[in-house]
Amino acid sequence: MTLIGILLTSLITLVQLNCENFFDCYDDSTKNDNEFTPESLRGWSHKKFRQKADHLSQEIISCGKDGDDWHLPDLVALCEVESRYAMDYLTRQTPLFSLGYDYVKTESPDLRGINVALMYRQGSIKLLKSYPLRVKPLEGMRPTRDILYVSCRTDTGDTLHVFVTHAPSKLGGDKMTQPYRLKVMERICASADSIRRLSPRANIIVTGDFNDDSQSATIQQLISNGFQSISSDAKGMFGNDVHGTYKYKGEWENIDHIMVSGDIASWQISCQINDSHFLLEKDKEYGGNKPLRTFYGMKFQNGYSDHMPLVGRFVKRRQNKSRE
Repeated sequence: MTLIGILLTSLITLVQLNCENFFDCYDDSTKNDNEFTPESLRGWSHKKFRQKADHLSQEIISCGKDGDDWHLPDLVALCEVESRYAMDYLTRQTPLFSLGYDYVKTESPDLRGINVALMYRQGSIKLLKSYPLRVKPLEGMRPTRDILYVSCRTDTGDTLHVFVTHAPSKLGGDKMTQPYRLKVMERICASADSIRRLSPRANIIVTGDFNDDSQSATIQQLISNGFQSISSDAKGMFGNDVHGTYKYKGEWENIDHIMVSGDIASWQISCQINDSHFLLEKDKEYGGNKPLRTFYGMKFQNGYSDHMPLVGRFVKRRQNKSRE
């Protein structure tokens, strides 16, 4: 009898996307969402909402292209999602429905009512548990988005711990607001430490819109906690002159991130920006391309988002021994 080693490969694809104001069109008296109602200056109608949802589904599906192959995203982290209604529509009334996606999301104290969510493909991911992590505001800090924690299992039996965050913006200036973003990362690090006490080599992923670049104190705080960035040098998949996930005054910035720690850091990992041509338009002011966003000021462009999607791929190879 002979032992034969068979190399088995598993692939997990994770997408990070700031949706750019994925609001439903209904007024919620508990939120400051008046900007996105039919009566607002934006005229945010149900028709525009449906177009936005269809475009998001197209964008998410397009992230599955991997060279000549195709692998639908297993996990999709979304920022700037308003409501359960919006997520229900996205996962049940667009082409995503036939692909078997479900989701979990936060209900945050953010004044505008925007949240984060994590979609997962039920054919490859089993949800174990999820809950929000509230961030206690510092003095002078407005209530911010909750962090979403999700524990899930892949179809190969690996457990993943995923944190999705949308850190406070730089409104008011970088120096004044940096402590707010550091407060969010402090909350994530404390939760990651709790996981590691039970499982020192736990597979932990932190992803989201950090509103800070790769050299910032925000990122360095996570690196000091044992995380490594897989997205700091991400480039466009299709060579369409995209050098970051967000463009501000002609300069590309990487403010969306995917960071990992634990055994998953030793897997074969790649991270790219989905720069499909239909997600872009010509930048007439600064040159090159820029994201084709839903609104430019108050003008409805029927676009996709002001952020580009990050696509992280995690390949685990393992030896399976059988007898012949």
